[in-house]
Amino acid sequence: MSNAPTTGLSTRGSAVAQAWSSAWNEGDTTLLEQLLDPAYQRHSAGSRGSQSSTQLMETIQASRSAFPDLHTTIDAVIEEGDQMAIFWHSTGTHQHEFLGVPSTRRTVETFGSNHCVFNNGKVVAEHVTWDPRQLLSALGIISLESE
Repeated sequence: MSNAPTTGLSTRGSAVAQAWSSAWNEGDTTLLEQLLDPAYQRHSAGSRGSQSSTQLMETIQASRSAFPDLHTTIDAVIEEGDQMAIFWHSTGTHQHEFLGVPSTRRTVETFGSNHCVFNNGKVVAEHVTWDPRQLLSALGIISLESE
C-alpha cells in the first residue's frame, strides 16, 4: 500500500486507501471495482461531467498508459458517517498520447480531492475536485499566466 496513510484509518478507510493505491499506482483496479456500487457515479467539478464505474476504470487505464510512472499519494482521509474525503496529489511523466495530446515528456503534478458517499459499504457517488487546466498547463498545452 504505497504512500497510503494507514495510521488512524478505519477498516473502510484502509480498504479505500489500498484500492486507490492499487488502481492509480499499479493499474490493478480489482480492489477499487469491488468497492463501487453498481449504481456508482463519479462527478467531476473540472469537466462538469459524470462517469460510471466502467468509465472510471477506462480513465485510470488511459491515464496510466499516457503516464506510465503515474504515482498518486493520498495526503489525508477524513471520514464521517457514510462520507469520506480524500485529499491527494499525483505526479507522472507524459510519455504517450493523452486526450489527443502527443507525448511531451514533461513531468507534471496535480492536486485534488474526492468526496465519496457510501451506502451499504459501497461507494455510490464520488465528487472530484481538481483543475484539469493545471495538467494542461504543465503539459504546455495552455497558459494560466493571465489568470
